[in-house]
Amino acid sequence: MTAQNLTPYADLTPDLILDAIESTGRCTGGSLIALNSYENRVYQVSIEGCAPIIAKFYRPGRWTDEAIREEHAFVCDLAQHEIPVVAPLANDSGETLLSYASHRFALFPCRGGRWPDLDNLDNMLRLGRTIGRIHAVGAVRPFVYRPDLTMTNFGAEALVFLLEHSFPPTHLALRYQQTAEQVLTGVASAYRRAGEHQNIRIHGDCHPGNILWADHGPNFVDFDDCRMGPAIQDLWMFLSGNRFERTRTLSELLAGYEEFHPFVPREIHLVEALRSLRMIHYSAWIARRWNDPAFPNNFPWFGTDTYWEQQILALEEQVQLLEEPPLQVYGWI
Repeated sequence: MTAQNLTPYADLTPDLILDAIESTGRCTGGSLIALNSYENRVYQVSIEGCAPIIAKFYRPGRWTDEAIREEHAFVCDLAQHEIPVVAPLANDSGETLLSYASHRFALFPCRGGRWPDLDNLDNMLRLGRTIGRIHAVGAVRPFVYRPDLTMTNFGAEALVFLLEHSFPPTHLALRYQQTAEQVLTGVASAYRRAGEHQNIRIHGDCHPGNILWADHGPNFVDFDDCRMGPAIQDLWMFLSGNRFERTRTLSELLAGYEEFHPFVPREIHLVEALRSLRMIHYSAWIARRWNDPAFPNNFPWFGTDTYWEQQILALEEQVQLLEEPPLQVYGWI
């Protein structure tokens, strides 16, 4: 097997991390805790006489400086609109993207919170309101340096990478390919049913792990995957359970969402399409990072028959779900 991005963090030692932060004029307390992140490297670092801060070191070659600054500007714009996001800290020159010893990094305030209770419908209403506010800002203008979420880059290109680099085991590769191609045919049909829709600036990876729930409600973190995409991309990952439960949750999300930003009902056709694309894209994401030692260590099951058999079964289920009518919300569809 081969993959992209070899060992980009080999020299990112604790001493270098602390030196990088002290280069910003802060005096560290000498301790750091690695947080759960694979794409980048993220640490909670103690600061003498102050609250700890979060330091994110960006994966070399993934985003251009312009794309990272565009992400930062978006999040800072959201914060200026008093939307609960965790925005990067700027230095005295107003710069949020910092560098030290060939590594690019950013600093963030440390925010506490817990996993959101997805069964609490009041929480879903509040969550929908916040996402609606994010999208109201996101719709004002487009990204210039960040990509759109498309069937091509999340689906077809991801599948080609997996097959060309022989990640599905040989005896399962053809079955995986045929099932994934069926899924992509269903995804294309769902996009046709959804018709024309506006791509706006979105969080892009809006799942419960990127939300810290506090007494006031949700704090949104980690806009690293923000891009242009349909609004429903930031909503569908909160839908789980049977059809009734998914419909009820989406109804609450949209009731809150539409208090601040209009929603295009046709996008509900994309719920299972986007879920399907994420499944293929997720496997390709791991594959593209496989030469980074963190990935074999943390995803040891990726190369097993069991993983690929489960993926085939999950994609076969998506083929069926893509043929079902969309969720009926407010009688829109």
